[in-house]
Amino acid sequence: MIVVLYFLIVLGVFLLMEAITWCTHRWVMHGFLWYLHKDHHQVEPGFFEKNDAFFVIFAIPSMLSIMYGMQTPGFWWLHGIGFGIMAYGFAYFIVHDVIIHQRFKWFSRSNNTYIRAIRWAHKMHHKHLHKHQGESFGMLYVHKKYWEKVRRDKQLMKGKKVEYAPEG
Repeated sequence: MIVVLYFLIVLGVFLLMEAITWCTHRWVMHGFLWYLHKDHHQVEPGFFEKNDAFFVIFAIPSMLSIMYGMQTPGFWWLHGIGFGIMAYGFAYFIVHDVIIHQRFKWFSRSNNTYIRAIRWAHKMHHKHLHKHQGESFGMLYVHKKYWEKVRRDKQLMKGKKVEYAPEG
């Protein structure tokens, strides 16, 4: 029973992190910590960005939760919370840095509807260069309008050879 509960905690935290990430992106990254996030919208030369500091900011509660949950009897659930945050961080890295921004060229030629929808939603987010305007602040959840746009595009392209989603 504990294993099932542990898994549910990890899964629940993973799902909750999408809402936390949306709120953090909307009101913190596009708010008082814009100076760290700005170079993600207004690209500067180099591989690393100040925006990468958010990786550390999100990793700290994950690491502390895992560590404290392992060292303190009866706090196994905190360990699960830490792993839920970590799992979301890994998914975020794959989706945001690998699939969307292609900082690593691992999945660069996908024609998958979900991947195209998240890339399109993120492209719409990045069309705004300043902190006060914006849309699509989440990462793994894609609003219905982006799914519909990709499906319409696929329908228009039916019968034509398209090998991968356009750069975005």
